[in-house]
Amino acid sequence: MMNARSPCDWTSLDEMQREEILRRPAIRANDTIRQEVVRIIDKVREQGDKALIDYSKLFDQAEPESLVVTDREIAAAQDSLSVAQVNAIDFAITNVKRFHEHQKPSDIDVETVSGVRCQRISRPIDSVGLYVPAGTAPLPSAAVMLAVPARIAACPQLFLCTPCRADGLADPAVVTAASRAGVTQIFKTGGAQAIAAMAYGTETIPRANKLFGPGNAWVTAAKSIVAADPSGPAIDMPAGPSEVLVIADAGASAEFVAADLLSQAEHGEDSQVILISNSEQLVANVMAAIDRQISSLSRRDIVEKSMRHCRLILVCDLRDAFRISNEYAPEHLILQIDNPRSAVSKIRNAGSVFLGPWAPESVGDYCSGTNHVLPTYGAANRYSGLSVDQFMRQMTVQELTEPGLQALAPAVVELAMLEGLDAHANAVRCRVDCGGRDR
Repeated sequence: MMNARSPCDWTSLDEMQREEILRRPAIRANDTIRQEVVRIIDKVREQGDKALIDYSKLFDQAEPESLVVTDREIAAAQDSLSVAQVNAIDFAITNVKRFHEHQKPSDIDVETVSGVRCQRISRPIDSVGLYVPAGTAPLPSAAVMLAVPARIAACPQLFLCTPCRADGLADPAVVTAASRAGVTQIFKTGGAQAIAAMAYGTETIPRANKLFGPGNAWVTAAKSIVAADPSGPAIDMPAGPSEVLVIADAGASAEFVAADLLSQAEHGEDSQVILISNSEQLVANVMAAIDRQISSLSRRDIVEKSMRHCRLILVCDLRDAFRISNEYAPEHLILQIDNPRSAVSKIRNAGSVFLGPWAPESVGDYCSGTNHVLPTYGAANRYSGLSVDQFMRQMTVQELTEPGLQALAPAVVELAMLEGLDAHANAVRCRVDCGGRDR
């Protein structure tokens, strides 16, 4: 294994080395995690609330009196925050709402043939469960990112789970953000057990039709397991440990690039940060800047462990950088290059893209307006980031007049007989042949 903090020359690597250097750290332990997560899910299905309380004792060293966050707890949570903190939460809610309100899908109404009217109509999902992690760092921003589009979609039942602290309460910032963003049901349970509870329901927690929210490798494994169950819920996407890929050229600020890499590394030990550059000097300057900046970070221990997975890749030119990025399909992609806007057309696979020196990934995490719940594990090559339409489902409607059916009948009959489905053909023939006499 090459030194994670030593730059590597992409052109000197063979295919196996290239695959290894881009491999996510969380995936390495995935098989072991899945086995334990299956046991957790089974216990929650069998024991309901009791299992959730047992896991709070085991994982959170907490004994909550109730799984429900009460109105009194919500009021106390908000009172514990400063005015500036509450204002920041409200500012984020406002911006996220402003951007997401433009995402509501429009209904479609088309007459494909005279007398044949086809529609596509959107409806909110009946029940959605939101998950907000609060492990090494509580994430009130995640509550905003989940609740705002769910409220815009007008889902009839909306509830949220977040881990319990050792004092038996949920994190006050998460509770406040969720409440102010419109969530009225909040429950104190986290991890894979919370996913199981929302997937199948317990005595206290409702059963959801679809689950949303990021989490660690355990949460991500739980979401994939319940989604594979025919009786389980749908999920938004594989949203696991955070990751960022920065493409930077010789003109980039080494201090800015280092700060962006460290900002993602502090999420957790299983986060991954990657720098790709065509400038050996820039990479060297970034390494020096990382060493300078890391010493002052409050989460230095976590950052240092996460930075073991850091990858510094040298390429001959930026065309190779874009090819590598599209293959890796990062959750976050930062372009610190000359004229980054012109490079957007080269990007196919990324969760969210940040252009230029004044767009740190942090703004997307909090309050630029875009959503920070994004696909990880390379799933950005087939999933999109969270949006309003994911809280909705679409159904089609067709309405035909008698002349409209007559116009379609010959093709329908031919295609049905081609497939050997004569009852399909008969459903059309009997109408056309009767000429409307049996209506």
